[in-house]
Amino acid sequence: MDALSSSFLSTFPIQSSTTAPKLPPTKSLNISSVRIEERPTTQTPPKSTTPQPPPKQTSPPPSYSSPPPTKPNAPPLPAVIFNLFDDFINNFVDPPVRSSVDPKHVLSGNFAPVTELPPTECQVIKGSLPSCLDGAYIRNGPNPQYLPRGPYHLFDGDGMLHSIRISQGRAVLCSRYVKTYKYTVERDAGFPLLPNVFSGFNGLTASATRGALSAARVASGLYNPANGIGNANTSLAFFGDRLYALAESDLPYAVRLTADGDVETVGRNDFNGEMFMSMTAHPKIDPDTGETFAFRYGPMPPFLTYFRFDPAGAKQPDVPVFSLTSPSMLHDFAITKKYAVFTDIQIGMNPMEMIGGGSPVGLDASKVSRIGIIPKYAKDDSETRWFEVPGFNIMHAVNAWDEDDAVVMVAPNILSAEHTLDRMELVHALVEKVRIDLKTGIVSRQPISTRNLDFAVINPAYQGKKNRFVYAAVGDPMPKISGVVKLDVSGDEHKESIVASRMYGQGCFGGEPFFVAREPENPEAEEDDGYVVSYVHDEKTGESRFLVMDAKSSELETVAEVKLPRRVPYGFHGLFVREGDLKKL
Repeated sequence: MDALSSSFLSTFPIQSSTTAPKLPPTKSLNISSVRIEERPTTQTPPKSTTPQPPPKQTSPPPSYSSPPPTKPNAPPLPAVIFNLFDDFINNFVDPPVRSSVDPKHVLSGNFAPVTELPPTECQVIKGSLPSCLDGAYIRNGPNPQYLPRGPYHLFDGDGMLHSIRISQGRAVLCSRYVKTYKYTVERDAGFPLLPNVFSGFNGLTASATRGALSAARVASGLYNPANGIGNANTSLAFFGDRLYALAESDLPYAVRLTADGDVETVGRNDFNGEMFMSMTAHPKIDPDTGETFAFRYGPMPPFLTYFRFDPAGAKQPDVPVFSLTSPSMLHDFAITKKYAVFTDIQIGMNPMEMIGGGSPVGLDASKVSRIGIIPKYAKDDSETRWFEVPGFNIMHAVNAWDEDDAVVMVAPNILSAEHTLDRMELVHALVEKVRIDLKTGIVSRQPISTRNLDFAVINPAYQGKKNRFVYAAVGDPMPKISGVVKLDVSGDEHKESIVASRMYGQGCFGGEPFFVAREPENPEAEEDDGYVVSYVHDEKTGESRFLVMDAKSSELETVAEVKLPRRVPYGFHGLFVREGDLKKL
């Protein structure tokens, strides 16, 4: 779940810089921890003059193990000392005793990381790929560069982009790490340098010891946090003719696709010094104006800062929202034609929880959730209004729109918010439609479906406008996704609104769906005239596929199925980028 990608704790005491400094020449540091490898070992058979019968063909069960790496040279003395201290913390001070942070549990099955894959031809095994899919579907997700030494949360891994480039019915898969500053420095060092954000700060002792170790590594010159601490593992966005890999703990990282389908990292973008610290992983693009709206949040005032980019991608001035008086986990938001819509949920930051051995991020049961509405082109916080919506805790917003003198928002409400970080399998998200009357202040709520749904998307052309159809992932339980459903959110009745459903089958799980319009340039096209795409993995065979489904059909019928040359791990959010936009990169 991107829902909680490394964001809230991006608060190391660092000095911001207007441009990301160039990486200094790296010393010859050597590996002292296990690097993820998934290359098959090769064996040379003994020579023989006697003809041998062909070996019997068998289908081995899927394996997610990794062969041992080659033995590294010894690292320099300071690194050895720091690594020994790191091992002591992970083994004795704060070992991974809970399943939610135990790497053996978190990285099991198809959550296990993979190595990079250069552009590799795929096989279309069913149907044919529609011409409107010429371009690339790219999905982001965590893929730790090194096997974790201690606690590891699902949201902690380095970002890896899995791209399937489609052209004239052919498909090419490529998997590449986002070459963030963190990834690059740790790759060159041969071992992790920063503690995992979501799993490394549970309890005062663990936080103090890992914080001291991080400070020592920074002081010794092993890491410069001013160049960024993020892992770009959450989502992607295309705006200002640039494609970005995003995580809310850092600035955006520009990436591009080459003609042969390879994925390259261009670099960290501070937008000519206009942006520092971080940006949401869920910016919103207005399809009519081409503008992009975004924000950042954190544990220090202002807890929320709103901003936008013009159609060319130039950042406009910040709008600090001081009316948000306590730190809240603001992972996502929505826009309408008139407003930006934020949710002040019950999940927030409370460092005092660490004293009792808890996480600094958690649920405040005494807090009343609120929805904040600020004019879309506000220059300050003076017109922001907040409305109480008890028990409304969202991680993802689906859409919002203006309706007479009201604002309507559709989003999955997490009913068991206390389990959001620690026990995701217990999370149930109920999609709701919330209507806020701006004249009377009355808030009304309508359940859309009783199913456990999240990672919901719409036709991007309807962002910020009234839409009818939503495509949502089915949690079974989260973070595994067993299928996709189509919702009709246009009605006012309190009834089940699922109008189409596609379950992937026993042992098969997918990811966030994404809608691709069949005729994106046709203003007369129907809202659901297009295709729903997703990666799907079969845990029985260990094979992954790229699935293309007819968005208009009652069962989201398969239009095309592509067998991938190797498995694609479960991940977070994806994006389809058309060929014309890829050529702009």
